[in-house]
Amino acid sequence: MSEAIRTAVDAVVQKAVDGPTSGEGRVPGVVAGVTDRDGDVYLAAAGVRDLSTGTAMTTDTVFNIWSTTKAIAGTAALQLVESGELDLMAPAKEYAPEIGELQVIDGFDDAGQPILRPPASDITTHQLLTHTAGFGYDFFNETYNRLAEEHGQPSVATASRAALRTPLLFDPGTQWEYGSNIDWAGQVVEGITGKRLGEVCQERVFGPLGMTDSAFAPSEDMLARKVRHHQRQDDGTLTPSDFAAPTTPEVDFGGHGLFSTVPDYLKFIRMWLNEGRSATGEQVLSPESVELGFHNQLPANLRVKLLPGVIEWLSNDAEFFPGLKKTWSYTFQYTEEPFPTGRPVGAIGWAGLANLFYWIDRENGFGGYWATQILPFADGPSFTGFVDFETAAYDALKA
Repeated sequence: MSEAIRTAVDAVVQKAVDGPTSGEGRVPGVVAGVTDRDGDVYLAAAGVRDLSTGTAMTTDTVFNIWSTTKAIAGTAALQLVESGELDLMAPAKEYAPEIGELQVIDGFDDAGQPILRPPASDITTHQLLTHTAGFGYDFFNETYNRLAEEHGQPSVATASRAALRTPLLFDPGTQWEYGSNIDWAGQVVEGITGKRLGEVCQERVFGPLGMTDSAFAPSEDMLARKVRHHQRQDDGTLTPSDFAAPTTPEVDFGGHGLFSTVPDYLKFIRMWLNEGRSATGEQVLSPESVELGFHNQLPANLRVKLLPGVIEWLSNDAEFFPGLKKTWSYTFQYTEEPFPTGRPVGAIGWAGLANLFYWIDRENGFGGYWATQILPFADGPSFTGFVDFETAAYDALKA
């Protein structure tokens, strides 16, 4: 199986960077990996880190992993549930008092000022982990975008404390809206432990799993291997961009702030495939917590929905296979109907803003990660490359 997967997916990885230097249908560079329960089945890099310098992409290249951070912060939260320090159904303000000060926005008045009111109920950490607390993102939500443009609300990409303090879009628990919920879950973790989220992750996740290239504030060695973002222009060409998450963040944002490598993330995926155990047998998560990650945690009336591209340079409209039912677990998108790639019901996964994608399939015992650094999100060539990558892996598995 390993040889079949290596052969099949390598062709996809190499194809992704083929073509004219700045032509449509290409990515500058990609690192991709597949792991089973025992170790890496495939790991390769192709193309370049930076079109302006031609520096080769390597498998130890460091990426802004954006929202693929979320599952790691969620893991830290589940560890605190296991220790009895966190009650997912208790008001989150018991652990992060500032969240209790936030109100619901009910539009804008005639003068363009936000109309605010108290929420009907307190936010819980369960709602934060499932994106039902009421928070959004300005690049997926018109109300948040207006707050940014007209009222100076900072982007979450700034990783500033002010960026956390957004109003709720609805009463907690009444809707599903993808947004800064898990940034606040990170604040819950910090409130309980009395430590920065990065320190907690290092002690409880990165250290036990041997993830030596993962941090909210990357080392000089990591920065020397960092990939550059590229912007897809309207004509399909690619331009180097200076957009990036801060490397010395004011706040460790559990929703998007990590820097990491594909080999490190594959270790994290393996932990989920191995019932919460590290390669050395250390129990990072209990099997019961792992079960929570592989089961839907949304009520029957809520589903993962299309993410509208409100800020076009940051994101296109985005949804994994429209028409197929997707829900949310702790803290992944949960597959309720099989994907055409071969991903079965019960598998989990998600993505990151700069077109990073992964899946974890416990039934078949493998998963994969596809890393690029391209905007906008849901970039056609990037997403197509990932879909082809995942499909090739499943086809090889079936063969």
